[in-house]
Amino acid sequence: KIKLPKKTARRYPAYELYLYGEGNYAEENKNLLLTGIPVLFLPGNAGSYKQVRSLGSIALRKAEDVDFKYHFNFFSVNFNEELVALYGGSLQRQTKFVHECIKVILKLYRGREFAPTSVAIVGHSMGGLVARALLTLKNFKPELINLLITQATPHVAPVMPLDKYLTDFYTAVNNHWILKAQDLRNLTTLSVAGGFRDYQVRSGLAFLPRLSQHDSALSVVSSAVPRAWASTDHLSIVWCKELILATIRAFFDLIDENTRQITEDPKKRMSVLNHHFVRHPAKIYEENPEAFTELSGAFMWITVRALKWTYSVYNDSDGKYFTFPLASHRKSYSHVYCENNMLDTSSWIYGCMNSNSSMCLEATDLSWKAELLPTTKVVILKLQDYPSLSHIVIHVPPTAGNKYTLDCEFFKEDSRTVQLPVTHLFSFGLSSSKILLNSTGLLYNIQLQHFNQIYQAFKIYIESHCQSHKERKPSVYRLHIPWSHEDSIIVAKVPSFTEISAKLHVAQPQNDSRVPELNIFSSSDCQYEVILKTSLLQILGQIIRFHAGALPVYVVSNILLTYGGQLSTLISTGQCSDFSLELVRTAKPYKVEPLISIVVCLQGFHWFRVTWESLSLPEVDAAVLSSRDTWFPLVSLILFLFGTGIAFWSGIFLSTSLRLFSSLWLTLMRPTGLQKDNKLITPRRLCRVLSLALVSWTTCGAFAVFIIYLQYFSKETSRNSSIQTVKNQSSMDSTSKATQSLSNSTTIAEAVNSLKMHVTILNLFTWIVLLNLPSLIYWLKNLRYNVRLDPDPCRSTAIILVCILEILMNSSTSEVKSSKLLKIAAKVPLPLSVAMVAFGRMHLYKVPHFVTFSFLLHVLCCIV
Repeated sequence: KIKLPKKTARRYPAYELYLYGEGNYAEENKNLLLTGIPVLFLPGNAGSYKQVRSLGSIALRKAEDVDFKYHFNFFSVNFNEELVALYGGSLQRQTKFVHECIKVILKLYRGREFAPTSVAIVGHSMGGLVARALLTLKNFKPELINLLITQATPHVAPVMPLDKYLTDFYTAVNNHWILKAQDLRNLTTLSVAGGFRDYQVRSGLAFLPRLSQHDSALSVVSSAVPRAWASTDHLSIVWCKELILATIRAFFDLIDENTRQITEDPKKRMSVLNHHFVRHPAKIYEENPEAFTELSGAFMWITVRALKWTYSVYNDSDGKYFTFPLASHRKSYSHVYCENNMLDTSSWIYGCMNSNSSMCLEATDLSWKAELLPTTKVVILKLQDYPSLSHIVIHVPPTAGNKYTLDCEFFKEDSRTVQLPVTHLFSFGLSSSKILLNSTGLLYNIQLQHFNQIYQAFKIYIESHCQSHKERKPSVYRLHIPWSHEDSIIVAKVPSFTEISAKLHVAQPQNDSRVPELNIFSSSDCQYEVILKTSLLQILGQIIRFHAGALPVYVVSNILLTYGGQLSTLISTGQCSDFSLELVRTAKPYKVEPLISIVVCLQGFHWFRVTWESLSLPEVDAAVLSSRDTWFPLVSLILFLFGTGIAFWSGIFLSTSLRLFSSLWLTLMRPTGLQKDNKLITPRRLCRVLSLALVSWTTCGAFAVFIIYLQYFSKETSRNSSIQTVKNQSSMDSTSKATQSLSNSTTIAEAVNSLKMHVTILNLFTWIVLLNLPSLIYWLKNLRYNVRLDPDPCRSTAIILVCILEILMNSSTSEVKSSKLLKIAAKVPLPLSVAMVAFGRMHLYKVPHFVTFSFLLHVLCCIV
């Protein structure tokens, strides 16, 4: 633990700074006489500072390998495992604390030889966003950070926008990075997303904003990272060994030998990150590789004139150079392709400029043009780009006990590129696109036509058949998305039947005409059949992946429509209908969706946008999502239907819970009968309201809301048990008079009506409690540091709700029936539902405001 200045420790009592170490290294650095390169790790939502271990441990092993010529000091911040992804009130505090930590870290190196002037930061999840937010601080010097690596960080927008502080923080950070892009040129940023296994943060959110003038930012998905080629979940991205190795190798390659710190050259930093995270040539990184290489050694030179060539090596004591003359192939073929399954880091393919000689003493190293794949390294050269080359030379060094194969072939691009139109979205997997590859080539590119939207999802089946049963190298299938680094790679045995899921993290940009490709690095003499079908389950998965955060809006919208329907039946029949029946009757998507679709359509016109802005109305969320290419018309309908289902089951769950607790209440309390409240407001209730309002103001608004919720729930439990008691008494009392029996049945009917209405109100209130729960959990975790939650996203809403619900829970339908405002109260839930879906999808914290307004009208109905 690093001792912080007293002022900092007093201002941030819940936060701490640590230095990671193990073994002798930890003992040597206890006195904090540090000489390494500082790296600061920032954990994410509910993340532990101990997650730095994976990076720190592997960096230490790497430093041992180079005899501590260079080494890194890994620091980590303890944010007390705060829920910053759900409560945004502490994000600004965390950012300011990190700034203080950077100053403390750099002070530890003061007076040392090769003292650092900046810190590299690795941020997991929300930690990456906090790191980006440092640049928004007024007194922060941008030169204090030179490198930022974020792991599964939602950069674009919050996963669940549960409070205004969270959305405002995102707006401030992203606007700053767009407006001040020129100031960020000296900061190199890498964002690594987890891919489809990360169910918490979808990879589209982890892509840094695209800026034409900001060329020092890189976004990749872990499935596309060389030597990892795997998707990670939200936590395993921190300790995934392949990713950690890539990160640490990049760190060591970024060191400047003169300063013994991370290089100040932004171009070199981007070059290193591209080498390790985008395209690995299967060579150790060199900043300026030599333009020409001498081909030395008394090796045999063999000229190869064939179009297709294979050479297997096993225990070959004599090295060889194979030369491929290009002059005879340039007219007939456009490309040359070579692959080598010897996965070492030495150079193996060269370009020669001697036009006449069969030997080549000096050549350009084409190994840097290679690309590493899971089982092989490949080079694809367009002959037109190398007009000065006369030969290609492949070097086979002497081998002892190693067995590997080299393959080369010349081909025409048109003959190896096949177009495969994807099936329509509404084909539901009944139709398919099929292609048969009969050629005996080593490489095929299948262009997936019209595959460019996030809601498209397909299953691709590849079946390979071979003529003979000899042992073959495995095939490699790569789904290549040209507009973002989100490729996925699958290795398959030959012959085999392979299934590939094809879906996108990021939709195709409007100005981009490139087409996704399925690259097949095949075995020779094999036939490949490719079948593509639309996958309905995968489409639904994409909808949930991109829009699950908006589901609470649709659930509450359904319940609110049902609530309005119950008030309407109260006017027409004098009875309150059952929640489940009213939900089926009232909650229809055509009541909500058409109006929003019309507004989104009209916002395409300039005159409508000007009028809309003049009325100071916020932008419709669907229009914002459309501009981000994450929206299409049917998604809202599907979400509404999901919302109906969840609302239905939440109603059943609440009713069942009430019945169970009522049975327990009957057993323990034995209520005598129905108690009628003549007054809505009594001194006792007024005192309760004032005390809860005081609790809300002095501690946490969500806490006061939770208390009133428990009070409401117990009230309805008591009401339900009282109804059961009266019913039981009525059925047992066979000697009672008819008039008394009629009076009892009327009282019971009235009580049942009131209970049905209160169950719906309680259902709505349950969702308000759930949406405010994160701030309550945050407050409880930090109670030992501060009794009052500051800032509190629901303080004012809580005070209003406490006042409303104290009256509402003691009301009955008999008071509401005779109200002059009942017709208005019954009609208002529909426009509120429309407004909620229009403006609440990206701002979940607005949902309680709409519900509270509806409750307020109900209270007025009880009074007026």
